[in-house]
Amino acid sequence: MWFPKEPSSLPLTVQRGRFRWSATWSMTVLTALAVAAFISLGRWQWHRADQKRVLLAQFSAGTHLTIDLEQRATDPLPRYRRIRVYGRYDSAHQFLLDNMSHDGAPGYEVLTPLLLADGRALLVNRGWVPLTRSRRQLPDIALRDTAVAAISVTGLIDNLPVAALSMGHAAPAGDASWPKLTSFPTTAELSAALGRPLESRQLLLAADQPQGYLRDWQPVGVGFGPMRHVSYAIQWWMFAALALVLYAALNRRTALPAAVAHAGSVAPVGAAIASSAPPVRAGAAGASSRRARQWPMLLLLA
Repeated sequence: MWFPKEPSSLPLTVQRGRFRWSATWSMTVLTALAVAAFISLGRWQWHRADQKRVLLAQFSAGTHLTIDLEQRATDPLPRYRRIRVYGRYDSAHQFLLDNMSHDGAPGYEVLTPLLLADGRALLVNRGWVPLTRSRRQLPDIALRDTAVAAISVTGLIDNLPVAALSMGHAAPAGDASWPKLTSFPTTAELSAALGRPLESRQLLLAADQPQGYLRDWQPVGVGFGPMRHVSYAIQWWMFAALALVLYAALNRRTALPAAVAHAGSVAPVGAAIASSAPPVRAGAAGASSRRARQWPMLLLLA
């Protein structure tokens, strides 16, 4: 009986006795790319867990002690530091941050400039208000009984919200109407609309302060805890291990005994020519079918 030679498309071969393992370059490269992608995704989720731990620690530490801002700038302060400032609200020039939701409900966050005694201006986030029935009608955010003299305002220092996608950004309009509707603006854009310089960060008005709306402040981006990111990281790394196991298992095959292989290699030439459809060795056919099944399995993992 004549046996065909092993195909030349299996350059990666290891043989020990009857055990033989071989794989194509294309399958090897595809597996390597899938494993690298799974490991990278796992590392990214692990770093996200670390970032959320830091945010939660900053938020917890900042709420314990209140300090007076005085002449200091807000930039050097740790995020979520609880501070006390003195000034008066500029109720005539307020901003409504669009695309802000609370428990799935759409609405706005109200930014009101606080004019400090030293001439600086600090934006105070007075909380969330729900969307009105029509977007053409903005909610009433007028301040009631605002004092002309300086008042004490307490809250947490935070950065302005940033849009996940650039298409969510909208600067405040340049007309004379107030309050101005805006979406994920920069400090420079708010300062230009207001016509005066602003501190680069906002003050999240404390829940016990007057003149505010709904204030359920949480660290930004902490929709769920760090442990969920850890579980996601472990899942990605398990996918990487599974890809390697499948790569090794699907390319394993058993070699023919030496006597059978030798008999096939010395078969008469006439017998091979006379046979119009030479039989295919079972091991080779099995190897071909296994290689055909490898592609959908690894593509499913990817």
